Amino acid sequence: MDIIFLHDFKAKTLIGIYPWERIVPQTIQIDLEIALPTSHACQSDNIADALDYALIIEKINEILATHHFSLLEALAEHIAQTVLTEFQSPWIKVSVAKLGIIRGVKKLGVRIERTSDAISEIRSHISLVNS
Repeated sequence: MDIIFLHDFKAKTLIGIYPWERIVPQTIQIDLEIALPTSHACQSDNIADALDYALIIEKINEILATHHFSLLEALAEHIAQTVLTEFQSPWIKVSVAKLGIIRGVKKLGVRIERTSDAISEIRSHISLVNS
């Protein structure tokens, strides 16, 4: 499996459960490991066979600008589902952390790992529940 990674991506966003967190942007750090849909890029040297890092970063910036999440877990899940669905990745690991929010703690966060199979199972379950 071929994996691309994006480490130490920092951005400001509104996230949290407290009233002040709904108005004061916080710095978060995002780390991603994303499986490529195929290994063809190694031989072809063509971006069409790879994942475009710039498009992934653009999509994450869009999510951060247009959504407010109460929990880091929800943000990580949204990023994972978006990458799996929109970029056809079979697997992703997402880490999201708040930086310097608690005295004495450099960062605190969550790490999740998802597969495209898991997304299909969730959609099937939702369809059954809504039927």
